Amino acid sequence: MNILSNHSRVTYSGTGRRKTSIAKVRLIPGSGKLIINGLPGESYLQFSPNYLRISCSPLHILGLSNEYDIHVKAEGGGLTGQADAIRLGLARALCTMNPENRTALKSEGFLTRDARVKERKKYGLRKARKAPQYSKR
Repeated sequence: MNILSNHSRVTYSGTGRRKTSIAKVRLIPGSGKLIINGLPGESYLQFSPNYLRISCSPLHILGLSNEYDIHVKAEGGGLTGQADAIRLGLARALCTMNPENRTALKSEGFLTRDARVKERKKYGLRKARKAPQYSKR
């Protein structure tokens, strides 16, 4: 969540996590492009309107969707976790850009880290909680 200045271009950054996914998000003044791991956001998220809506929702709430380019480095997990991690990182970057954005983003729940992760498998069980079939005789 630091501010980097490269040749008079101000960059805002934020990190988001969800399940095992980590997304490092940079906001650069531009025309509203989404670039994830060097690919256009639409193709990386497999043209899913749901994933695209989730990822860019903080910008849409604030009405800044065509004013900033979003550059993301996403790793780990699947597309659902990465889309939610991008949303959290983007919301955090928008808060560093302008602290007044925090109230609108907080009321929508975009600044809350979803702490749910997969429960570990226990010995004697088939999965985290699934027990082997019981046989009386």
